[in-house]
Amino acid sequence: MTEIKKENIIQSGATGQSTQKPLLRVEHLKEYFKIPGKGYLHAVDDITMEIMPNETLGLVGESGCGKSTVGNVLMRLLKPTGGKIFYEDKDVTKPSKKENLELTKKTQMVFQDPYSSLNPRKPIRSILSEPFKINKTAEGRELDDKVRKLAERVGLEPYVLDQYPHELDGGKRQMVGIARALAMQPKFIVCDEPVSALDVSVQATIINLLIDMQKEMGLSYLFISHDLSVVRHISDRVAVMYLGQIVEIAPTDTIFSNTLHPYSIALLSAVPKIDFEEQENRIVLTGDVPSPMNPKPGCRFAPRCWMACEECKNKDQELTQVEPGHFVACSRWKESREMELKLEREPANGGQNEPIL
Repeated sequence: MTEIKKENIIQSGATGQSTQKPLLRVEHLKEYFKIPGKGYLHAVDDITMEIMPNETLGLVGESGCGKSTVGNVLMRLLKPTGGKIFYEDKDVTKPSKKENLELTKKTQMVFQDPYSSLNPRKPIRSILSEPFKINKTAEGRELDDKVRKLAERVGLEPYVLDQYPHELDGGKRQMVGIARALAMQPKFIVCDEPVSALDVSVQATIINLLIDMQKEMGLSYLFISHDLSVVRHISDRVAVMYLGQIVEIAPTDTIFSNTLHPYSIALLSAVPKIDFEEQENRIVLTGDVPSPMNPKPGCRFAPRCWMACEECKNKDQELTQVEPGHFVACSRWKESREMELKLEREPANGGQNEPIL
């Protein structure tokens, strides 16, 4: 199995203290879906974040928390209900047709399922030619040459260009998806679960390709995934999402060594570990998950949180910077950290320890 190239990861902007201006910035972003007779489903609810040049921001959380919706809104596949989106300091929340075409060149997306995202009726050569034709940047022999070089760039053999998507394995199909995203030399790419549909044996190949392309082209990524191990390898910073809101955001090393939000702690404790005693300290959450339909004021995680107080249940928790580059939406983060340290000091006693609920 291919190993992931950790040394290639770019650390620009990882501390939250960079003097660079963000490439992409969102302020109070909201995406609500109207459900007839029931109200509004708050898929994304008041998110503020930024992504620096050459940076990878990992976005993690359980299924249904709104991760992919964030990516779709940033790619203008969905119109935001509220908030602002800025690209290179320019408001692109409601772009004109001309502005949208320019943004499409600069911002691209790699989809989760490499099979359903490719046209099954077209050969790979035609699929990779499409961005150049739409933007009228090449034709004839020049177009053929650009398509060939694009395929080589991502490691596709020349014979692949004459094949159809169903003739390729998952890894090569995803390489085609990445090549298509790179065609117009973008600066920002949303990677929506790009390896979750692939065999473990080829996941590292795709991750290494993304890392190499970032190093070569100076790309910025929003890397959406539920696989914390993959996110840890590729991301400079990590944002943890729960029921439409970001509850914690920090440099990757900090998230995995100094987790502060109770949900983040529970999420990380679920990662499989080789050490049996460490695995016994997994936090098992109980309680009902609140409905995203017309949510009430208060912390969304409070019904499942072992530390929740009346303030948590009745007052919205805002992201607060607790140390440089580390933001957490929890008024009891100090007590939460003390609990995590206690878990580390008290390993399971032959499997007799009760999980914290």
